[in-house]
Amino acid sequence: MKKFNKILIYGSFLLTLVSFQSCKTELEDRYVDPEQTVTPNIPAFFTQILNNPRLRSEYWHYRTFIFMHHARYTQTAYFENENTMYQQSDSYTNDYWKDFYSPGMMGIFRVMEKTFNGLSDQEKASKEIFMTAAKVVLYDQASKLVDNFGDIPFSEAGSLASTDQIKLAKFDDQKELYNTFLIGLKEANSFFKNASATNEFNRADILNSGNLTKWRKYTNSLRLRLLMRISAIDENRAKTDIMEMLNNPTEYPLLDGTNTGDYSVGTEDILLQPLTNYTSSLLDAVRELPSHYAPDYMLNTVLKTANDPRTTVLFDKFGETVGGKFIPNKEYQAMPITFTSAQANAQYMKYSVVDSATAWINNKLPGVLMTASETNFIKAEAQERWGTDAAAKTAYETAVKQSVAFYYYLNANSSNSAKATKPSSEVIDKFVTESNIAFSGDKNAKLKLIGTQKWLHFGWLQGEQAWSEYRRTGYPTLPAFPVSTLNGFQRPPVRLTYPSSEITNNSENYQAVKSKDTRDTKIFWDVN
Repeated sequence: MKKFNKILIYGSFLLTLVSFQSCKTELEDRYVDPEQTVTPNIPAFFTQILNNPRLRSEYWHYRTFIFMHHARYTQTAYFENENTMYQQSDSYTNDYWKDFYSPGMMGIFRVMEKTFNGLSDQEKASKEIFMTAAKVVLYDQASKLVDNFGDIPFSEAGSLASTDQIKLAKFDDQKELYNTFLIGLKEANSFFKNASATNEFNRADILNSGNLTKWRKYTNSLRLRLLMRISAIDENRAKTDIMEMLNNPTEYPLLDGTNTGDYSVGTEDILLQPLTNYTSSLLDAVRELPSHYAPDYMLNTVLKTANDPRTTVLFDKFGETVGGKFIPNKEYQAMPITFTSAQANAQYMKYSVVDSATAWINNKLPGVLMTASETNFIKAEAQERWGTDAAAKTAYETAVKQSVAFYYYLNANSSNSAKATKPSSEVIDKFVTESNIAFSGDKNAKLKLIGTQKWLHFGWLQGEQAWSEYRRTGYPTLPAFPVSTLNGFQRPPVRLTYPSSEITNNSENYQAVKSKDTRDTKIFWDVN
């Protein structure tokens, strides 16, 4: 029965690819050569990898995965105080798993590999750029799976698509996978250094439009992210490699917005823009659980006390209708995290909500893969731990300014007409240097500032990164989580457990990781 199910999955995978290549969609019109649609087409496969729904800011990913898990475990979004608030959804976790494996990103990549291996040497030379770029995105997404689950199938995953043989994949060791990713990313940087984009690549690349400088910066910044993540368990390697990269920007160009606070977000960051025929938004994803109320610690403790200029593009004061007239609240205020569902339902109109233009009701909201602000926060931490305080201060202040620029960019480019006016550079500079987020104190205080501001920058929009960094650093120092009365789920987990479908379909290989498959087993880099 398992074999039959896998044949059905593979048949579905082939049907998906055929449909992708034969339908007259925007992707085909812009990026795929119609004359090649009846044969395996590496550019088309590459475009489909980039078009994965987990790379986009769309309903299903946020409603069923981020808001139900990561945003709750990091207090980056409001959640109702109820018994099941920390219970993982098995069916939705399975959807996430499938979007990577079957056919998903991994399945498509294996078909790309098989097609590539069948080419002549001359043909391979022209297609290697697709394989390298696809591998960078694959490593990015696979590292998220490691951060969520720990050991995952990888080296043997997708065997049916690549070899026409069914082989249930072993679970690769999470630490070894990180090593594979880090080595591969360094090799990709070397490749992009000497590569040249082709018109074919430019058409297929819906992420960076064929800009190899951006691909190289994305590759190096992703490597920087993963190195910092292992810095507590392999500090020597992290320190050596990170400082080598920071001290040699010519060899390792980074996605850092040219170290300018008021940088060009749309040009510099790695953002997957919505397709031109996309007309939906995160309206239902945000409000259904509900997740649209402002989270307590983020608004009341971090933003308000610093008079943070991001407040107006992250949240709306909200209000209530009295006598047929809407009366806005006088100030920004989030519900206390201790509120029960009954209290929230009775008093919600008194509290702030997520801003509608920036991320909630915005059908131009891009998928966020990497930002300059994140890179500079990593630089700041590295310099504070292993470099100079002056360099750490510069990187930190740049990162905060870039975070302000990033959220005002999302707001200004929104499909929603309710736009905010960006403060002057003088106002932003004063906020960075004179408020309670100013870079001061001892080393631990400064690392806390970096971690807290990085968490704020990620928010729920990059919920997976927020959860990983919160587990790694312990920052910010969040207020106590409400305690659930559901046995076994009283508090947030430190990892996600494998979906039941994987346990059933890959039961033999699962035995090797079964003892580690608990919500209290830490990911290898989590020693906090």
